[in-house]
Amino acid sequence: MGKGQKKLSVFGGDFPRTKKLSDFIWSAEDEPHRSRREAIRKAHPEVKNLFGYEPKTKWIVLALVALQLSCGYLLRDMAWTWQFWLTAYVVGATTTQALFLAIHEITHGLAFEKFWVNRVFNMLPNIPIVIPYAATFKGYHLEHHKMQGLQGVDTDLPTALEGKLFNSFLGKLFFCIFQIFFYALRPGIVRAQTLTKWHALNWGFQLTSNYLVYKAFGWGPIFYFLASAFLAGSLHPCASHFIAEHYVFVEEWETYSYYGPLNALCFNVGYHNEHHDFPNIAWTKLPLLRKMAPEFYENLPQHKSWPLVLWKFIFDSNVGMYNRVKRQPKTKST
Repeated sequence: MGKGQKKLSVFGGDFPRTKKLSDFIWSAEDEPHRSRREAIRKAHPEVKNLFGYEPKTKWIVLALVALQLSCGYLLRDMAWTWQFWLTAYVVGATTTQALFLAIHEITHGLAFEKFWVNRVFNMLPNIPIVIPYAATFKGYHLEHHKMQGLQGVDTDLPTALEGKLFNSFLGKLFFCIFQIFFYALRPGIVRAQTLTKWHALNWGFQLTSNYLVYKAFGWGPIFYFLASAFLAGSLHPCASHFIAEHYVFVEEWETYSYYGPLNALCFNVGYHNEHHDFPNIAWTKLPLLRKMAPEFYENLPQHKSWPLVLWKFIFDSNVGMYNRVKRQPKTKST
């Protein structure tokens, strides 16, 4: 790093760290991605060449699903053994986290050209996760993009009750261990969805898949898939991205990117500022976006390590459940 160049790391960098909070960070300003998107499109009209789906995504998904099914088969009679847990953490959780993010990528319509093909295919990576959630995730996640931080709409935000109960060291540890349950249950509690044919198809396909696995190989693979899903959203290096993306670690910034090696396992979800700026750019081209428009990304605070994020979130008393930006819904008068 050259002399006088700003240190961009969230931890140990030149940005002012946030102080301990007793309430969420309430903002009257719009989320930052819409304005940056327009500025980039004006400065770099060639950005439109990056738009569109990534054909290789479907093949990676097929390989990931095959890997989890193979592990489930091999461990079918070894449930709860040390080999079961070791495989579930090292292989299963890593693969399942990748499948979570494949569903995320396909939700944005970035695996196939046609909209309906993406929706149908998105049920495939759901198979080794056991719980049918691909259709439900789509609605909640697109609202997270369109209305980031909006109270009662963006279900990625912790609730007031979560803030009160889990803002201590033990509370944050509990939250991080069991965060998969918070992300699974919170959306339905905060903002129930209207069920559609896609929800019915997802449930029907998933329950049929579960039944066929059970009939062919017993409960062993199902237990393995569930353990993998739990660990994928617990104290796992790749699970740290849930915390890293939008929890406020330095003042004024509500979205953070990570450019490290774990992106290779997670469909480049670490390029999170880039992704929110242009959700229609596939994971393989997000690094190209950063390279194309460096003046918009080079000076933003960034995480250097996902595991460090998890460690700091749990042990740093200045960071907690309240470190999220929230916005009140605008009334007609405003």
